[in-house]
Amino acid sequence: MAEPALRVGASLSGRRWLWSAQAHPDADRLSAAIAQRCGLPEIVGRLLHGRGISPDAAALFLEPTLRALLPDPSCLIGMDEAAARLADAVRRQETVGIFGDYDVDGACATALLASVLRELGCSVLTHVPDRVREGYGPNAPALLALHASGASLIVCVDCGTAAPEPLAALAGRADVLILDHHKAEGPPPPVLATVNPNRLDCRSGLGSLCATAITFLAAVAALRVLRNTNGLTTAPDLLGLLDLVALATICDVMPLAGLNRAFVTQGLKIMARRHRIGLNALLEIASVQEAPSALTCGFALGPRINAGGRISEADLGLRLLLCQDADEARLLAERLDAVNRQRRHVEAAIIDRALEQAETQIAAGHAVLLLSGPDWHQGVVGIVAGRVKEALNRPTLVAALLDDGTIKGSGRSVSGLDIGTAVIAARQAGLLLTGGGHAMAAGFSLAADKLAAFHAFLDERLASSRDLLATRDLLIDGALDVTGATIELAAHIDQLAPFGAGNEEPVFALARARVVHAERIGKGGNTLRAQLEGEAGGPRLKALLFRAGDTPLARAMEARDGARLHLAGQLRAEEWNGRRTAGFFIVDGAPA
Repeated sequence: MAEPALRVGASLSGRRWLWSAQAHPDADRLSAAIAQRCGLPEIVGRLLHGRGISPDAAALFLEPTLRALLPDPSCLIGMDEAAARLADAVRRQETVGIFGDYDVDGACATALLASVLRELGCSVLTHVPDRVREGYGPNAPALLALHASGASLIVCVDCGTAAPEPLAALAGRADVLILDHHKAEGPPPPVLATVNPNRLDCRSGLGSLCATAITFLAAVAALRVLRNTNGLTTAPDLLGLLDLVALATICDVMPLAGLNRAFVTQGLKIMARRHRIGLNALLEIASVQEAPSALTCGFALGPRINAGGRISEADLGLRLLLCQDADEARLLAERLDAVNRQRRHVEAAIIDRALEQAETQIAAGHAVLLLSGPDWHQGVVGIVAGRVKEALNRPTLVAALLDDGTIKGSGRSVSGLDIGTAVIAARQAGLLLTGGGHAMAAGFSLAADKLAAFHAFLDERLASSRDLLATRDLLIDGALDVTGATIELAAHIDQLAPFGAGNEEPVFALARARVVHAERIGKGGNTLRAQLEGEAGGPRLKALLFRAGDTPLARAMEARDGARLHLAGQLRAEEWNGRRTAGFFIVDGAPA
């Protein structure tokens, strides 16, 4: 077993600290080569090497460009047919219907395609399904309504791959295109074109793209057709739409490597210009003054845009993204902010009961947690599943009991345990009415009398869950003294951003730090602001601990007994009133 980092076998939150970098015979040489070539401190060279970045690839990783990384859209099966049909719609100035999903990726993909087609002269109708009344994916009544309103071409974005029956309603009425990224179980629906890197016969290697990125590539391909056949000279500014691609990529938790890293890096630059009226209004409502980051998208923008689809009007987020009037955008942003606050209250009303059920199930020997309640809102069960999974480190499914006697829910898993495959297998075994997903997340519905059998099936399929520790190990990327946590180092680390899935923000351990001052700030005093000092004194480092509560870590930091602590967290460069300083964001701690 690996030696714990700084010998922390059980931190104040019960976690074991492990060094993230695996032993490699050439690690020192390769890290030094990266640092030398890119003009970086050696510790940042080690961070890049630990991410699998070679000296030859380091420069492109640090400055990813679409010129270097954007593929030919035609590498995707079905793209040429989709691009040709979209170009035909522009030539004929057709009415196009767009059916999008109710999450951030669906809203962004719909907004992107609608913006491009409208600028090219098409009339565009949009539909976002109500999560409760319509459920996920295309449904025949909504599709037929788009057709009845004049749509001769209907494009399903972020959905459609698993919907052959509803799409059959349009046969002989309207052409259908699918721009999706969800995993397919069998052949695509019998429509004009299905562009999905995760269809079984696609060898594009682009399976990690979100639907908005696929839609962007479809726009690139359609404009290429128009230029080649019609001599198009004035075209929409596709680069100006990269803010939507970045937002969707981050909020759909796509790995931030390769092409996705370029999309997000360039898209955040577009977002920083604040030209999109709706997003600017939402940034103002969320009190975001600095340049937007992946954290901004994931924690300020995404939850608010998603909130409408969870518990309110499904198309609120889409309307905000497409809004061209500043006053209307402000009103929409305020509504989404209010709905998001309501979502938090709904979630809070469920989470404690869900955790109680979870503890009971663990004590009873269940490998998988399957939690349900009669008054639980189905719009937030996925969030609650994620919270319980994070707290207890077990695959977790949370469901609402509906008035019609069925159960509908969402699941979230831990790394290495494929919950999507398990749910699909349960559906194929006749236990579920609907079910699908991917390795880390799944959705399902079933008759109430099948709940126990479904739970037993999951326990058997994911039996190794019983071997998981109650808390996840914390991976440490390096150790620092407080005096070494400088603004210069923080600025160099920031070059590795954007951080997220597949490119996690580095976690450092401050060895033997002393808390010289600590005070409660923020709503309810739930944030702890501190000043840290190294073992030999010297310059102090400001630090923050969020969700401090009455945790053992918060108590240790407030003890004022001079005891030394190992503190784990992220080192970031912050700017306030034109002055840049280093800040340490604490995630865990242990007695030194």
